[in-house]
Amino acid sequence: MSLVAQNMLAAGQIWLYLLPSVGSMLLFYGIWQVVTESRVSNQKKMQDRLRGERSREDKVVASIVRRSSGTTQFADVIFGKFRFVPKLQILLDQADLDWNASKMVLNLAGGAILTAVILIAFGIKWVAGIGIGFGIVILPLVWISMRRKWRMTKLCNQLPDVFEMMSQALRAGHSLAGAIQLIYEQMPAPIATEFAQVYHEQNLGVRVEDALQAMADRVDSLDIRFFVTAVMIQRQTGGDLAEVLDNISGVIRERIELAGLVRGLTAEGRLSGWVLFALPALVFVASMYLNPAYARVLLEDPRGQIMLMIAAGMQLMGIAMIRWIVNIKV
Repeated sequence: MSLVAQNMLAAGQIWLYLLPSVGSMLLFYGIWQVVTESRVSNQKKMQDRLRGERSREDKVVASIVRRSSGTTQFADVIFGKFRFVPKLQILLDQADLDWNASKMVLNLAGGAILTAVILIAFGIKWVAGIGIGFGIVILPLVWISMRRKWRMTKLCNQLPDVFEMMSQALRAGHSLAGAIQLIYEQMPAPIATEFAQVYHEQNLGVRVEDALQAMADRVDSLDIRFFVTAVMIQRQTGGDLAEVLDNISGVIRERIELAGLVRGLTAEGRLSGWVLFALPALVFVASMYLNPAYARVLLEDPRGQIMLMIAAGMQLMGIAMIRWIVNIKV
């Protein structure tokens, strides 16, 4: 073996030890940041109020203005014409991430290609390098999707209280704009963020109906669309909007209770799906530990690699089918 090959092999071994260490340090730092922020968040809010700093609503407005600015960037020129970029931007907005979709795609693609090239240059197998590159692209999207789902669930659970507060405000003599302002001032995020954008859009001259319709398109929730439709009908034909909001609030509460009941009844099916999905991987890891020569055939033999890829695809198809079965719409 030549000296250059030995140096490359040694460098690859160093990276194999260095990368997990750096990843562990970053993971620990992220956990420490989350714990620290959760402890001092309430104290920081109080200190910000005492110092007279901008409120949460003002920061929301600044974020909305910055996110909706029309400046053209280099990433927009490259990726702006792709059809998936507007959908990704909607996903980022629903996850309440102040990111530009085109710039995110550029960063992920560049990071994935650069990481794969570096790993392959240091002696890592090209299949592993490409797999890690795909992981760099896929994992952030999975995290964004989970964040979006968590935020949308929390927002929908806030709607009954929101509509009750709006109906009480309307009965007390407030206008619709005043009721919307009350929501974004008194309610917590994420519903406050959406109503803040509606309120400030109508302050800037946009019609209330158009601002609410934009919120319905942005949130993409059936309950929000019920509310927007009721407001539009009331603005055109008149009627008691407070009573309509009370009815919508009651319907949403019953739907949330029914959804919780269905979720409890289907919990066994979801758990069975995850167990069946994780069991082959656990058995393979145990085989690698107990009998490495037997299990290494799937990694080193070409036929074993093909079987492993087919098994992974069938596993994904199985978990998707189980999720489709237990996903009952309410």
